[in-house]
Amino acid sequence: MLRTPFPDGLRFAFGTLTVFPVRVTRWDREAARGGMLCAPLAGLAVGAAAAAVGLLLLFLGAGSPLAAIATAAVPAVLTRGLHLDGLADTADGLGSGKPAEDALRIMKQSDIGPFGVLSLVFVLFAQVAALTQAYDASWAWGALAAVVSATAARLALTLAARAGVPAARPEGLGAAVAGVVPVGGALAVAAVVTAGGAVAGALFGAYDGPYGAVRAALAVPAAAVAAELLLRHCVRRFGGVTGDVFGGVAETAATTALVVLVLG
Repeated sequence: MLRTPFPDGLRFAFGTLTVFPVRVTRWDREAARGGMLCAPLAGLAVGAAAAAVGLLLLFLGAGSPLAAIATAAVPAVLTRGLHLDGLADTADGLGSGKPAEDALRIMKQSDIGPFGVLSLVFVLFAQVAALTQAYDASWAWGALAAVVSATAARLALTLAARAGVPAARPEGLGAAVAGVVPVGGALAVAAVVTAGGAVAGALFGAYDGPYGAVRAALAVPAAAVAAELLLRHCVRRFGGVTGDVFGGVAETAATTALVVLVLG
C-alpha cells in the first residue's frame, strides 16, 4: 500500500493550487495523491484570506457589494486565475460542439472564445451577487460563505482526481493528478468537509437559527453534485479530464455553494 507523508501532500496542494510561497519537493503521483487529498485545506486557507479582505473592507466602512467583489477577487488572485481560465477554456471546448480532439485543441489556445467569456461573466456575477446577499445578512455569514465556497471548490478537485476518472491528455497537470485519489479517500474527505460546513453553519449562522446550519450542510454536497455533473459531461465529451476541466469543476462548485448558502 502506498503511503504519502503528510508534509509532501500539503506542499503539493499549496504549491500547485495557490500562489503561497510553498516549495514543492516531489512531483510523483504519490505526492499528487496526498496533494489532492489535502486540496480542501488549501481551499480553507484561500477562503479565510478572502473572508479577511471582505471583513476588513466592511470594518473600514465599505458596503456589502464592494466587500463581495473583493472577496470574489481574492481566490482569483491567490490561484493566478487558473481556475477561472480553466472554466473559460472548458466552456469553449464544450460549446464548440466539435469532436474531442478538436475541442481539446481549442481549449489549449491562449485566447478566450464567446462561450468562455459568457461563462466567466455569469459565474462571477453569480458569485458577487451571492456574497453581497450573504454580507447583507451578517458579516459572519458573508465570511462563512467565502470559506465554505473556497473549500468546496477544492473538494471538487479531490473528487475529480479519484480513481477511475481518466486523463484526456498524456501531459499536463490534469494528467499528473488524474485518478490518483482512492475512491474511499475522496469520500472520506468529502464527509469531513461536509461535516465541517454544518458545524460552521451552526456556529456562525445563529441569526438564522437551525436553518443556517442546514444550508451550510447542504452547500457542500450540492456543490459536489454540480461539479460531478460537469465532470461526467467533460469525460464523455473529451475522453477524460484536463487541467482546464479541474478549474471548471472548482468554479462550478464554488458558485453552487454560494447560491445554496443564500437561498431561502
